[in-house]
Amino acid sequence: MTYSYPQTTLLVIPSIDIKDGKLVRVVQGIPKIADVNYPDDPVEMAKIWRAENAKCLHVIDFDGAWYGSNKNIKIIEDLIKAVVIPVQFGGGLRTFEKIQTAFEIGACRVVLGSIAISNPDLLQKVIDHYGPERILVSMDVVNTKVLIEGRKVQSALSPVSLALDLKLLGVTRIIVTDVERNGMMLGPNYELLKLVAEKTSLKITASGGVSGYEDLLKLQELRNLGVDSVIIGRALYENKFLCQKLWRVAEVGTII
Repeated sequence: MTYSYPQTTLLVIPSIDIKDGKLVRVVQGIPKIADVNYPDDPVEMAKIWRAENAKCLHVIDFDGAWYGSNKNIKIIEDLIKAVVIPVQFGGGLRTFEKIQTAFEIGACRVVLGSIAISNPDLLQKVIDHYGPERILVSMDVVNTKVLIEGRKVQSALSPVSLALDLKLLGVTRIIVTDVERNGMMLGPNYELLKLVAEKTSLKITASGGVSGYEDLLKLQELRNLGVDSVIIGRALYENKFLCQKLWRVAEVGTII
């Protein structure tokens, strides 16, 4: 299945982070127990976001990213089958076989990270096999350097230099995350997003720091540079958008 992001609006993508089979929140790259006001079942959470009109979901497997574990793969498959919207999935997809499995369980796109630096030949093989529109490369940035291995190791590469290398391999879209703002609701790193967008002309999904509607308006200003979508976690889980309260009042049995 091929999916294209809307061309005139900023696409908001709820994030679902999984560890030990449970929904967790991520703060500065560290998974924490999810808010008690939400189910800890990732499948149920996916259904909630779908009911609230999400057009796409971003699912990350922390056990896969940190330990190379496949323990959550059945849950993620159930999640994908439970919704009728595209799901982009990442976390520990460092071999062709794991990437193939991700597509076999129904992922619309895979999110790759470490192999972009450690194994560019594999990245090239995946792009050639599945096409660039189904491959996302996530760049987690701290102090102008890209992190790898589940955000545990700092590479020597800057986000711009890595993005330019990725472009040569055929990558067309990247996810740019300021890890220090991740889950902190301090606002996105607009300067970082603008810099990478201007230097590379790649399509960019912003991630990290969104605190509410005002941040979305500011991100919308970068739309002409290629920043056309944003992944949001904590701000959505803590109901920082007024429309969420309206949905909860209108839908019997949902969370208030």
